[in-house]
Amino acid sequence: MANRSGRSEFILVGIFSQSQHPALLGVVIFVIFLMALSGNTILILLIRSEARLHTPMYFSISQLSLMDVMYISVTVPKMLMVWVTGVNTISAPRCGMQIFLYLTLVGSECFLLAAMAYDRYAAICHPLCYPVLMNHRVCVLLASGCWLLGSVDGFLFTPITMTFPFCGSREIHHFFCEFPAVLKLSCSDTSMYETLMYLCCVLMLLIPVTIISGSYGFILLTIHRMNSAEGRRKAFATCSSHMTVVTLFYGSAVYTYMLPSSSHTPEKDMVVSVFYTILTPVLNPLIYSLRNKDAMGALKKMLNVEPVFQEPMK
Repeated sequence: MANRSGRSEFILVGIFSQSQHPALLGVVIFVIFLMALSGNTILILLIRSEARLHTPMYFSISQLSLMDVMYISVTVPKMLMVWVTGVNTISAPRCGMQIFLYLTLVGSECFLLAAMAYDRYAAICHPLCYPVLMNHRVCVLLASGCWLLGSVDGFLFTPITMTFPFCGSREIHHFFCEFPAVLKLSCSDTSMYETLMYLCCVLMLLIPVTIISGSYGFILLTIHRMNSAEGRRKAFATCSSHMTVVTLFYGSAVYTYMLPSSSHTPEKDMVVSVFYTILTPVLNPLIYSLRNKDAMGALKKMLNVEPVFQEPMK
C-alpha cells in the first residue's frame, strides 16, 4: 500500500477548501447528515413495527433506507472530521475500505431500484398473481441478490485500484476516496483498467435501467387502460415517487461513470457526488413517507402517545 512514494496516506482536498463559507457549509452538511440518519432510521422502524407496512413494497423501501444510512455514513463522517480537526489525511487501508463500501452500496442500490420497479409492475399489471409473484421468499431472494451483485463491484475494483503504484501527488481532489479520483493519481498506464471499469459500469447501469424502463412501460399502458380515475391516481402516485428516486440516482450515476473524462472537472465531480451521496439519502425517506398515506398514518400513530393515567369510565 505504501507504493513508490514511501507513504501510505492520501490527502483529501475536499469541498471545504473550495468554499467561501466553509463554516456554514459544514453546519449545513452536518444538519443534512442528521436528517438523513433520523429519517431513514424512523422509516425502517415504522416498517418493522407497523403490520400494515409488512408488504413487499415497504420491505424494498426498508432495504433502500438501510443502504442510504450506510451510504451517507461511509463518506460524511470523515468529511466532517476533516472540517472539524483540519486533518485531511486518510490511510490507504481506510481509503480502500471507503472505495469497497461505496461501490458495494452504489451497485446494490442500482439493482434494488430495478427490483422495486418490478414489484410495482407485478402489483399494477398482475394484481391477482401479485401475492405469488412477490411472496416473502421472493422478496428476500431479490434483496439478497441486490446486495450480492453490488458486492461484486466492490470486490472486483477495490483490490485492483489499491494495488496500482502511486508515485506522484497523493492529493485526492474529492471529499472521499472515490475510485476514479484515486485512479487519477496512479503513475502507471491504467487505460485498459479504465476501459474494463467503463464496460462494467455500463452493464451495472444498463441492466437495471432496461428492467425499470420495461416495467414502467407496461405500467403506463395498464394505467391508461384503467376505467377507475381513483385507481389511475393511486397507481400514478405510487410510481411517481419511485421514478423521482430513480431519476435522482441514475442521473448522477450516468454523469459520474458514463460521460467521457473530458467533460469532468474535480469541482463538478464533487458537486454531483454531494448530490447523490448526501442529498439523495435525505430525500428518499421524505419522498416515500410524505407521499404515502399508509406511511404517514403509521408515523402519526407512532407519535400519538397515549396518556399513562386515564380517568376510569363512569
